[in-house]
Amino acid sequence: MDCLFCKIINKEIPSQIVYEDNDILAFNDIAPKAPVHILIIPKKHISSHAELGEFDAELMGKIHMVINKIAREKGILESGYRVIINCGEDGGQEVKHLHFHLLGGKKLEINM
Repeated sequence: MDCLFCKIINKEIPSQIVYEDNDILAFNDIAPKAPVHILIIPKKHISSHAELGEFDAELMGKIHMVINKIAREKGILESGYRVIINCGEDGGQEVKHLHFHLLGGKKLEINM
């Protein structure tokens, strides 16, 4: 598979890992948009949010618990943070592997 995030999961491409378990990998974004900008991805290849099925519900719940754990460890749980999922080309998804952006560490602007 020629997926950038799958290559990161398989350690073919180095990354600054901040969390890893059997199902999830989280690493620092290489082009951060905030002081804290971490990507959280399922190790299972899911192309986009639109590809989720009922069988992915437990994994998605676990990802959100990991996001809170990382936010706590990075000191942004209380001050606040943003979680972004881009879905499809019009939604701004650049890598065709489901991923969650965790941003925080400063007051974030609302750009829509």
